[in-house]
Amino acid sequence: MLTRILKLLGIYKLYEKLLEDQVRSRAMPQHVAVILDGNRRWAERHALPRSLGHRFGAAKGVQFLEWCLDLGIKTVTVYVFSTENFRRPREEVATVFQVVEEQLKNLAADPRLHQHRVKVKAIGRIEELPEPLQRALRGIEEMTWSYDNFFFNIAIAYGGRTEIVDATRKLAEDIVEGSVKIGQIDEDLFLKYLYTSHLPNPYPDLVIRSSGEERLSGFLLWQTAYSELSFLDVYWPDFRKIDLLRAIRTYQHRTRRFGV
Repeated sequence: MLTRILKLLGIYKLYEKLLEDQVRSRAMPQHVAVILDGNRRWAERHALPRSLGHRFGAAKGVQFLEWCLDLGIKTVTVYVFSTENFRRPREEVATVFQVVEEQLKNLAADPRLHQHRVKVKAIGRIEELPEPLQRALRGIEEMTWSYDNFFFNIAIAYGGRTEIVDATRKLAEDIVEGSVKIGQIDEDLFLKYLYTSHLPNPYPDLVIRSSGEERLSGFLLWQTAYSELSFLDVYWPDFRKIDLLRAIRTYQHRTRRFGV
């Protein structure tokens, strides 16, 4: 109710503009990762089907990308579906995949994707997804493969532990084949075997999680070692630009020590 009144009075937009001016005056994070949490609970709170929660959440993910592009944030990584999420009811999983496929088709047709030259990449065990969704992911990846102004990563069928296991398996295969020697292995080499090897900056400066939960749930375990974390008590479909700006402002006032 209060938010509605503030919007009617124009105060909400005024505050958003003030926040945006503040964050634009400081160094912007160049890689923001976000855990899209709370779609199901949002639907339950509004006595709506879970499918609507996922639809509103998917649309919010595209809007989040728009905000980040406008702010000049070069890399955005969204956690859409984890390997553990496969254990959810089959009907719900199918709905999530259908919603993601629809949003991918809409995004591929969005002229802003091409105006900003956004490279889209799916990270995770993509081969475990339904074939129509795999085709949609491959299609948008092929369409944007040459773009390098901005990067939009979709973590789907993703798990931080499985990423490290998959990277280790590929590295072991190269050792057996003789293309890599054990003495060559270091952090920089290992990074090349991770799902994020295509990124100029695979390490998120800021990780945001919605819904009030305060954990990473296996998200980018290797890459987030020194990321700043922001946990927001808002369900993902209700996430606003103000919430993003607040998280960035908090990030900008922190001193990053990288273990030193």
